[in-house]
Amino acid sequence: MRIAATAVSLIVLALACSTHAEPLPRPDRGGVPESKLYDYGTMGPPATPAIVAAADAAVKTPLPAGPFRADWGSIEKNYTAPVWLEDAKFGIFMHWGIYSAAAHHNEWYEKHMYAADADWHAQHFGPQEKVGYKDLIPLFTASHWDPDAWAALFRQAGARFVIPTAEHHDNFALWDSQVTPFNAMKMGPHRDLIGDLAAAVRRQGLKFGVSNHGMENFTFVNPRPDIDERLKAVHADLYDPHWASFYNVADRSPAAMQAFLTDWTNRNIELIDKYQPDLLWFDNGVNLRVLDPLKLRVAAYYYDRALQWHKAVTISTKFVAYAPSNDDTHQIGSVIDFEKVGPRSPAGIRPGPWMVDDTIGSTWGYTEGMTVSDAGGIIAKLVDTVSKGGTYLLNISPMADGTIPEAQVHTLLGIGRWLDRNGEAIYGTRPWSQFGDGRWRFTTKGDALYAIALGWPDGEAVITAPVGQVKSVEMLGGGKVAFRQDAAGLHLSLPDGKPDESALALRIVRAQ
Repeated sequence: MRIAATAVSLIVLALACSTHAEPLPRPDRGGVPESKLYDYGTMGPPATPAIVAAADAAVKTPLPAGPFRADWGSIEKNYTAPVWLEDAKFGIFMHWGIYSAAAHHNEWYEKHMYAADADWHAQHFGPQEKVGYKDLIPLFTASHWDPDAWAALFRQAGARFVIPTAEHHDNFALWDSQVTPFNAMKMGPHRDLIGDLAAAVRRQGLKFGVSNHGMENFTFVNPRPDIDERLKAVHADLYDPHWASFYNVADRSPAAMQAFLTDWTNRNIELIDKYQPDLLWFDNGVNLRVLDPLKLRVAAYYYDRALQWHKAVTISTKFVAYAPSNDDTHQIGSVIDFEKVGPRSPAGIRPGPWMVDDTIGSTWGYTEGMTVSDAGGIIAKLVDTVSKGGTYLLNISPMADGTIPEAQVHTLLGIGRWLDRNGEAIYGTRPWSQFGDGRWRFTTKGDALYAIALGWPDGEAVITAPVGQVKSVEMLGGGKVAFRQDAAGLHLSLPDGKPDESALALRIVRAQ
């Protein structure tokens, strides 16, 4: 996904304001480079208010009895972000689906196989007339999948919650759905992947959420013109009527878009009712303001149902999806999520709660030859995020058969070992008055101030931040640390032994 401030924003705005009954233009017909079409503000369908209103009216499931109504005032008045999320600090995300079977380029394989990677696909799987994306579904088998082993690994890694992808941009549902026939119970694995993992994760005492990236599907696949004409001529794959609502390529009329938006809403209601998720996470497709009525319906439904379950839950979204003022610091009914640690995530302390989702490797979904970060690199990003008030959501990339590659397992276990020793400085903490001082990062909990060094300082280390009068310093999982204070700061005499090379965590007790 890319950020692009381009003329496409004006094109989408014009589409959103249009009320004509002609089929809406395909993005690849607008003269705008494909790479510019997928900025964070334009990934959803270019609907009009009339289309959205008709889609909303077609949803038959009424809102539950409860205080939440489908308007911003009601959501703002009644919503409270759950404390468990702000305390959790570390969760596991994942991209797992049909694209994992292709294991090429990235999790956008469906998009690429009809465009930039069309020739590669034809060479490795066959021409698109014979082997379309739908024909990769049988290769997504989950044949070696053990949800209990996954859940045990996630707990061992130190995660406090787990969010699998319920459906990605390809709109293939990984649950036992009555709303869409294109689901993992009827095809591919022939298992309720979301239901089975939910049960396993909860048996480990962890919270369970689901992510939904499906809103992007309506305009996701834009085939290369020659492939488009070939498939259209023989009514194959993208133009096979049986698969029309799977691909959303052959018909992008206002009526088709209305049906798609109603379907999106119904899928979310089904996910909410079947699995009672602790968190419902949406990708960038829902950012468009024109979609607000549908987002509000889903939020009101979810939060009223959660009151019936006696559960503290939340939606998590990006940018201003749930910020009607278009000020991302004023979220209503949502915990904001930032994509990847770096320029997109907060540079300093941001009042919580908030999250950042980040990759364990070079791609979100599994690809052959992908590189994987070591535990130390991930721990540094976790610590930095927590010091600024955030929660770190680490994405893993399972293979199509349900195997988590050994390199990813090794990294997860390394994170878990570090958290076993140092988790006191992470879980349940809040930011200090400043998040860092050189290599040091700070968190607080109760009367304790925690100082975490990114990497292991050699010999005497100095904290120059104004920590006040110190009574004692202790290394977590270790013993007392000798120290002295002067005008230059807090001088620490660290032990020679390094129980972990990744990061050193200290508990600092100060005079009251």
